[in-house]
Amino acid sequence: MIGDVIKVFRELDSKDLRILQGIEVGMKHYEWVPVDELLKITKIPFSTLEYKLRLLKKKNLVVMTNAPYEGYQIYFDAYDTLAVNTFVKRGTISAIGDEIGVGKESVVVEAIKEPELGLGEPQGVIIKFHREGRTSFKSVKRVRSHLEDKEHFSWIYAARLAAKREADVMNRLYPDVSVPRLIDNNRHALVMEIAEGDLLYRTKLEDPGWFFDRIMEQLKKIYAKGIIHSDLSAYNVFVYDGGVQIIDWPQYVEINHPHADELLERDVRNLLKYFKRKYGLDRDVPAILEEIKAFDES
Repeated sequence: MIGDVIKVFRELDSKDLRILQGIEVGMKHYEWVPVDELLKITKIPFSTLEYKLRLLKKKNLVVMTNAPYEGYQIYFDAYDTLAVNTFVKRGTISAIGDEIGVGKESVVVEAIKEPELGLGEPQGVIIKFHREGRTSFKSVKRVRSHLEDKEHFSWIYAARLAAKREADVMNRLYPDVSVPRLIDNNRHALVMEIAEGDLLYRTKLEDPGWFFDRIMEQLKKIYAKGIIHSDLSAYNVFVYDGGVQIIDWPQYVEINHPHADELLERDVRNLLKYFKRKYGLDRDVPAILEEIKAFDES
């Protein structure tokens, strides 16, 4: 829970953070980071390191094994802590609030960003912590094309790469496509503006046809940027009086992907299936796909 992370974060000192960072670095090369390696990375005396590791283990920030040697890993609470520490140091956030969304591959929390130069009111933002690799590395690798050629990777690598991909594509799309503005990215976490309105699946629309058309307009703009969302549904589209915003981008593909046409059609059919089931809306899918692709050629 993020609340536990924030509570623990306030109790940590610079040596604690250095040890967590040392394990993070060591996990690039070891499944379990040996104590000898941590001594080299952190340059903390053995007695202090041993004492600190025991405390961090009690706080559930590190995990230890004794076989075949004494080694350590960090897990998501520690990785969250390192990202939060960086955001606070950068002045990206000044406070963290409640969890507002928990899924299989991410946790989303509210946060506060202080105004630049101290002018104006504090800004509400959200932090999205990626959780790829939490359950099964193999299953993540199977459904993520950007991991297919990676023979060895840790959950840190999977989550960090997913966040980097999402940050890159959001910057590529904004402001021409209606996506929240990205504010900062560190490790597996993104800080972004709060999406407008509410999620499509939680909203009763008075004019569903108008909103469906607005989503398709965004798909045209996305395609014109050379991108296909490839995981679009009523759970990652926000709707508001003036239009729509699209979120959750780590599974995007380029339009030259070998399955691009199939993935684009799946996105369209997923949305249409939802609108048809809930509102009885029907549309010609081939005509929609032709219009989306024609946008790129115009």
